[in-house]
Amino acid sequence: MKKIHNLGELDWTLAGYTPEVWRQETSMELGLSPMAAIAAIPAPVPGSVQQALLNAGLLPDWNIGLNARHCEWVENRHWVYEARLPDAWLTDGKQFRLRCLGLDYSGVLLLNGKEIGAFSGTHIPHSFDLTAHLANADNVLKIVFEIPPRWLGQCGRTSEMTDWKPRFNYTWDWISRLVQVGIWDEVLLEAIDGGEIESLSIGADLDPNTQHGTLVVTGAVTADAGVVTVSLSDGDRVVRSEEFPAAELGAKGVTWGDLAVSPWWPNGAGDQKLYHLGVTLTGAGGEVLDQAEKRIGFKDVRWESCAGAPDGADPWLCVINGQPTFLRGVNWSPIRPNFADVPVSEYRARLELYRDLNMNTFRVNGCAFLEKECFHDLCDEMGFLVWQDFPLSSSGIDNEPPVEEERIEEMARIATDVIRRRRHHASLLCWCGGNELQVGLDGESGIGKPLDLSHPMLARLDSIVAYLDPGRRFIATSPIGPRFTAETGSFGKGIHWEVHGPWKVEGTPEEFRANYWDRDDALFRSEVGAPGPSDAELTRKYKGDCDEMPASLENPLWRRTSWWIEWERFIEEHDREPDDLEEYVAWGQQRQADGLRIAAESCSKRFPAIGGILFWHGHDCFPCAANTALIDFEGSPKPAAHAVGEVFGKAN
Repeated sequence: MKKIHNLGELDWTLAGYTPEVWRQETSMELGLSPMAAIAAIPAPVPGSVQQALLNAGLLPDWNIGLNARHCEWVENRHWVYEARLPDAWLTDGKQFRLRCLGLDYSGVLLLNGKEIGAFSGTHIPHSFDLTAHLANADNVLKIVFEIPPRWLGQCGRTSEMTDWKPRFNYTWDWISRLVQVGIWDEVLLEAIDGGEIESLSIGADLDPNTQHGTLVVTGAVTADAGVVTVSLSDGDRVVRSEEFPAAELGAKGVTWGDLAVSPWWPNGAGDQKLYHLGVTLTGAGGEVLDQAEKRIGFKDVRWESCAGAPDGADPWLCVINGQPTFLRGVNWSPIRPNFADVPVSEYRARLELYRDLNMNTFRVNGCAFLEKECFHDLCDEMGFLVWQDFPLSSSGIDNEPPVEEERIEEMARIATDVIRRRRHHASLLCWCGGNELQVGLDGESGIGKPLDLSHPMLARLDSIVAYLDPGRRFIATSPIGPRFTAETGSFGKGIHWEVHGPWKVEGTPEEFRANYWDRDDALFRSEVGAPGPSDAELTRKYKGDCDEMPASLENPLWRRTSWWIEWERFIEEHDREPDDLEEYVAWGQQRQADGLRIAAESCSKRFPAIGGILFWHGHDCFPCAANTALIDFEGSPKPAAHAVGEVFGKAN
C-alpha cells in the first residue's frame, strides 16, 4: 500500500551561503560546513528562512520600527535546508517520490550530494522521483533556495511581472518588504508499491427544489488492473457505495443522483453539513494499493440579475440553495508576511472571529497566494464562501498581464493545479483572473478600463475553469466593470456593476452618506474601505526607536503605510494637532467605524438591488500604525469591525 511520511517530523537544519558557494561542498553536511556564511541552525518545516533566523537570534524582528530594512540581506544569500531520511521509511515501496506542496521560490534538490532536480514557482507543488538516487542507508536530503526575484511589488508593470511568487511580500500599501524564502507547506515522502490514485475530480451539487444531491467522481489510476471503491458516508452511515474496475475511474467514474443529503449553507443561513468521500484502489489480489479521502458538501449556486439591474448587466445576485444570499465579508490577505510559519490554530482563531462578526465571504486577492489547505478546510467547517483570485494583480504603471505564450502557459499550469487541488471544497464560490487588471490608464485618476476575455491570458484561464470546474463562475478580473469605480457624477446611468472603492470617507461620515451612499447604484462592491489607526498600545509596542507622533508623513513610523495617514484631516476638523496618540486614535477609529457602518447599512438595505459588499481589507499582517484593516496585527478587532459585524448580523 502507498505510504506517506511527513518530513516535518524530521530534525532539519538551515545554513546560509554566499551565492553558489555551497556547490563546492555538496558532499558535506551543513553542521560540518566551513564555507557557510551562516552556520547551521535548527529550522522548522514548514517554515521560512526568516523565522528560523529570528528564532536563532540572527535577525531582528521585522515587525518593529524600521527593522524590516535590516532583514533584506536574507534575499541575497542561498539557503540550504538539510535532513536525514530515516532508513525505516525506505524499507517498503518500489518507488519513492518527494512531494513538496509549497516551496518559495526557486532552487534545486540534492540527494546524497547529487543534484536530482530543480524547482521554480511558489504557487504549485513540486515532485521529485528519488528511487534511482537512494543509497542503502543514511540518505541526506538538501533543498537549496537561490536568490528570489528582485522586484514584484505594488508599483511597476504587470506585463513584466513574470516570476510566479507572491507579490505582496515586496511591499504593498499595508506591509513593509519581507521577501519570504523557505518551505511554506508540507514536504511528503511517498512510498509506492503497485498502483496509486493519480488524480481525482469531484463535483458535488444540490437540486434546490428536491434537496437531493448529485455527486460525480472521476480520475486516474496507475494500476493496470484492480478495483476502485467509491464511498460516501455521514459518520458511520454509508450514504452510497460503488465498486468498479479501476480502468473505469477515468473513462466513466461514478455519477450518483438523488442522494439523500443535507445542504451546506454559508454562515448565518444554516448548517455546514459535510460528508466523507473515500476512494480506495485495490489490487488484483485484493490488497489495498492506495486510498484518498475528502470532505465535501452539497450546495447549489446560481447567479441572477440584481433587482432593477440595467438590461445586459452581469448577474451579481448570488442564490445559494434557492435562497438569495447577501454576500458580506472582507478581502483576505495572508495572516503574516512569513505565511510559512502560521499555524492552524492561528487560522482557526482568525476565522472564528470573522464568523462571530457575521461574515460569510472572503475574496483571496491575487497579490498574495493560494491559501493553505487548512484555510479551505476551516472555511468549509465555518460556512465561508471563498472567491479565489489567480495570482495576477495590477501595478500602477501598466496593469495588463503578460501576453507571451510562454507566460500564459505558465499561468495555465498554476491555474490547472490550483483548481484540481481546491475544487472539491464546499466553500469555494468562484474563480477570478486577478486583481484590478486594466487597460488604458487615465493619467489623472490612474484608473483604466477593466480587462475582459479579449485578453489572451484571461481567455486561457476562462477555458481552463470551463473544462476543469464547469459548475463554477469565472470572473475575468475584479472589478469587472464596466466602470472601475462608482462615481457620484455617474450614478443613475446604469454603468456601475461590479466595482472597487471608495477607500476613504469624503467629508464627514454623514455628508458621505448623503452625497454618496444614499445615491449608490452599484450591483456588487468587492472592495470598499476606510483608513483607521491601530490602538495606541499596539503602535507603541512595535514602534522601536521611532517616535509615535506626529502621525504624519514627517514620521518614518507612519510613513511605512503612508496612503492611510489622515493627519491633515484631523487638523482641518479641529483647527489644531491632536494632544496625544490616544486622541488621534480615538478620532480615526471612530471615523473608520462610522464610514464602514454607513457603507454596510447602505448595501444591506439595498439588497437584492446589490449582491454584496466585501471590505478591503480584513486584517493586518504587519503592525501598521494606520491601515484600512478591520482587525489589527495581533488579531484584535477595531471598532469598525464591531460596527460592520452588527450591521451584518441584521442582514438576511
